[in-house]
Amino acid sequence: MTFKHPYLLGLIPLLLVLALTAGSIARGRLAAVKLPVNLPAHKTLKTQLFRFLPLWVRTLALILLALALARPQKIEKGQLPPAEGIDIMMCLDTSYSMVALDFSPYNRLDAAKNAASDFARKRVNDRIGMVVFGGTAMLSCPLTLDYQSLLEFIDSTRINMTKAEGTAIGDALITSVNHLKNSKAKSKVIILLTDGRSNVGIITDPVMAARTAEAYDIKIYAIGTAAKGRARVPTGDPFQPYAVMEDDLDEPTLREIADRTGGEFCRAGNYAELQKVYDRIDSLEKTKFEVKSYANYTDVYLIFLAPAMAMLLLLFILERTYFRTIP
Repeated sequence: MTFKHPYLLGLIPLLLVLALTAGSIARGRLAAVKLPVNLPAHKTLKTQLFRFLPLWVRTLALILLALALARPQKIEKGQLPPAEGIDIMMCLDTSYSMVALDFSPYNRLDAAKNAASDFARKRVNDRIGMVVFGGTAMLSCPLTLDYQSLLEFIDSTRINMTKAEGTAIGDALITSVNHLKNSKAKSKVIILLTDGRSNVGIITDPVMAARTAEAYDIKIYAIGTAAKGRARVPTGDPFQPYAVMEDDLDEPTLREIADRTGGEFCRAGNYAELQKVYDRIDSLEKTKFEVKSYANYTDVYLIFLAPAMAMLLLLFILERTYFRTIP
């Protein structure tokens, strides 16, 4: 709490001095009164209250009024968010190869989901959406500031959720571009995560999709989620629980996609490396803005004025009823 007119608080010590002086003068006058006969002292609760209560109730009420006149205020401070942030579309491969177990203790898809969720939790004032793809691409979550909803969409992502076999990287990029191209954000970014190469889809050449992204000033960060060499893939067959899958990551194409748009290509061979890739993207794509603070002031003088008025009203009633006659 603060006071808009703090100089009025100087009235409080003055009121206390005046009250003490008035009380001392009143006691002196009472002692100076000489009666023709000596009356025995007969003190009652009523006489004691009448002697002290009116003066100090008035003094306390005046102190409360002085506090109210000083205009007490409650302050609420905060910071204004930037008007514009970064629009980010996460593009996640859900093809069957993403079940490979080279991201212990996760498979590739679960590792990608966990890292994407951690990345989303770190963002502030940036709209984030998600496209999932396999043999075709589809929008899973539109650009949003509702990070809790986004996290739920990420968590619900599963293998082959597009119900189309293959890896349509070109379609995935074009779908992401379509949801970013009209954005008014200062920066537009696609984070493409895949473990393979584009082999199906309407857009057969993902580099052509990258050119489209370049035309709309959209950066692409390409992440290859596959350890080099062979990887185990669960089969669901109790007699042969695992099969071996060869490394099929199209690293040259992913690197060209990223370089053309001003982004970066990174390959992650385990979960720790994948986290580092997302951390690097997080550090590179930050909204720069000046922090603007604000303060809201709310008058709270009633917490002093109301009890002061109540006390004066009560004293007014008592002086005309209970204290009207002194026995």
